[in-house]
Amino acid sequence: MPDTPRSTYRIQVRPGFDLDATAELAGYLAALGVTHLYTAPLLTATPGSTHGYDVVDHRAVNPQLGGEAARARLVRALRAAGLGLVVDIVPNHAGVARPEANPAWWDVLRRGRDSAYARWFDIDWDRGRLLLPVLADTADALDDLKLVDGELRYHEHRFPVADGTGDGTPRQVHDRQHYELVNWRRGDAELTYRRFFAVSDLAGLRVEDPEVFDATHAEILRWVDAGEVDGIRVDHPDGLRDPAGYLARLRAAAPQRWLVVEKILEYGEDLPDWPVDGTTGYDALAAVSGLFVDPDAEPEFTTLDGRLTGRHTSWEDLTHATKLEAATRLLGAELTRLAALVPELPGEQVRAALAELAACFPVYRGYPPEGARHLAAARSEAGRRRPDLTGVLDAVTARLRDPGHELAARFPQFTGAVMAKGVEDTAYYRWSRFVALNEVGGSPAHFGVPPAELHRFAATRHVRWPASMTALSTHDTKRGEDVRARLAVLSELPGRWAERVADWMSRAPLADPALAHLLWQTAVGAWPIERERLHGYAEKAAREASVTTSWADPDVAFEHELHALVDRMYDDPELHAQITAFAAEITPPGWSNALGQKLVQLAMPGVPDVYQGTELWENSLVDPDNRRPVDFAVRRDMLARLDAGWRPAVAGDGAAKLLVVSRTLRLRRDRPDLFGGYRPVPARGPAAAHAVAFDRGGAVAVTTRLPLRLARSGGWRDTTVSLPVHQCTDLFTGRVYSGSELLLDDLLSTYPVALLAPTDSVEAAA
Repeated sequence: MPDTPRSTYRIQVRPGFDLDATAELAGYLAALGVTHLYTAPLLTATPGSTHGYDVVDHRAVNPQLGGEAARARLVRALRAAGLGLVVDIVPNHAGVARPEANPAWWDVLRRGRDSAYARWFDIDWDRGRLLLPVLADTADALDDLKLVDGELRYHEHRFPVADGTGDGTPRQVHDRQHYELVNWRRGDAELTYRRFFAVSDLAGLRVEDPEVFDATHAEILRWVDAGEVDGIRVDHPDGLRDPAGYLARLRAAAPQRWLVVEKILEYGEDLPDWPVDGTTGYDALAAVSGLFVDPDAEPEFTTLDGRLTGRHTSWEDLTHATKLEAATRLLGAELTRLAALVPELPGEQVRAALAELAACFPVYRGYPPEGARHLAAARSEAGRRRPDLTGVLDAVTARLRDPGHELAARFPQFTGAVMAKGVEDTAYYRWSRFVALNEVGGSPAHFGVPPAELHRFAATRHVRWPASMTALSTHDTKRGEDVRARLAVLSELPGRWAERVADWMSRAPLADPALAHLLWQTAVGAWPIERERLHGYAEKAAREASVTTSWADPDVAFEHELHALVDRMYDDPELHAQITAFAAEITPPGWSNALGQKLVQLAMPGVPDVYQGTELWENSLVDPDNRRPVDFAVRRDMLARLDAGWRPAVAGDGAAKLLVVSRTLRLRRDRPDLFGGYRPVPARGPAAAHAVAFDRGGAVAVTTRLPLRLARSGGWRDTTVSLPVHQCTDLFTGRVYSGSELLLDDLLSTYPVALLAPTDSVEAAA
């Protein structure tokens, strides 16, 4: 079993699709060509959790997934099929929504500072009792508190009672506890424990403490020591107090295992020099998806956005505003805790200075040595925006530059949360200029990726991070890869899209035109989509944007108007017909883009991951839509038909994508020697700008870019690519080619992509 996977397949193991169900996929995954299964977190999570990132007991496999016995069966099934296992771990936080399910948290609530687990959680005990935001937002909420079986109960919530404090009324007992039940509004402002972002049900862990690290990692590392885990994916390292120290400890504990981190890099940012193999692939996603967007369309989309919304706002100004909102409102409790670390200065001014610095911070968080540069940039921009805070900004920045100051240790945890909540979860829903670019790890202000830029990215990756993951879809992406591929087609017909969407928005107006533009793009990108799914997406998008409605204060009237708009897309015959016709128009070039970006992602330097179900056409939207069940029986049957010699058309059920995925993964698995380098392969001829090709050291990937413009300009005509070998075979069609110059009109006559390998190597692998 290789130490580094040659590819992975991501499964959302969950109640309803447990470890035994996953084990049954081993044969299919091996036939598909992957070398490793990559699972969602497996440790015991909050009962009913659909994702597993809310671990409540680090000592055991989640019984709702089948427990330890099912994990052992999964490992045996994978080994029998020749597959390895990559597991997802969650070091930053633990689930506390149901205290009785988390033994450590329950003990902390019961015993307070005297608990053996008090040091596990990042709690500010000096600010008083531990606040738990569970009460309804009413003045008499505590009247519903009850004493039952020696516990405090608030509706379905259970809380422990400290020894010797159980006499009296429920309210009197409550007032003697180490915790205080409060409503969520007070919790957001005054919470006394660090959370994951603004999620109060996820309490921050102190894995910088060796004892906490050992206790929370013992079970995972037991699997590693037993040879049952081949790789580890680390969730959200930016939330940790000392990510570099944590990763060094984890690497020492699992020295021969593949180790990747969910580190979101901003455009142009480099991964710190950590003892890891790379990221989970959002940087690759941005580069690959951007390749199929036409940069020339940017001015027209900017003009359209201004005309539809009635305003012109820069991405920089928008994200500054949304990050400032996140810092001061959603993360107000964290901001208060930081400000308290500078008691010698006026508190409100310190809060304002810290919030401004976080809003101006250009990346998720700074790490040495680049962190100093990022802090300087934030200080400069904060001073420009708030000259009235110059003195406080200077004083606070001086403390942030002092590695021995507690503020310098905690502020980076804050900036990451501010970026995630302010940009990913807010600005991406307000900025609707061209939503195909609104993706985790992407930059909506960076309109498209020219081929030369993609080649530079891939070549650098091959040298510096050859084992870093590549991805196009994850459980965190805002839209599925094929939705983005279809939306990229809009960049090739900006005038037609402007005309179409302006007509629709005038006929079916919405009080928030930016949200309306986002919704119309999403609809045509995912069409045909079930009505219920689009309703769910529209409501989530509106509340995340927090312009006209929000999670905290839903606007019933606006949401009624929003849902009426969605219903009209289905119930108005003329409108429904127009949406269907337009989606049908952009779908074929969208399929071309989808195959192209999939081939590039699978063949480029790195370890490619296939998210569950995306080996066929897949039109998912944001979580929870992208966690829907996958029909693996259909995929297994279709793969068998392909192996029997069937060659599908691009149009249809996605079999052409399964062909691209399986043949590319198999070649990477069976002939890794053909993927040991990276060299751009230039195209020559009148349509050269529409071909992107690269040689991985014997395997050559060729793909089509901007297919509508290609068709309008007359097709490939006499455009050619040069090959390094005299005779090669296209893995997708089986056709054999001779000579060093290949006509693209011939090579890409069946599919818009080709994967070429020396014919003798293909025969040997077969």
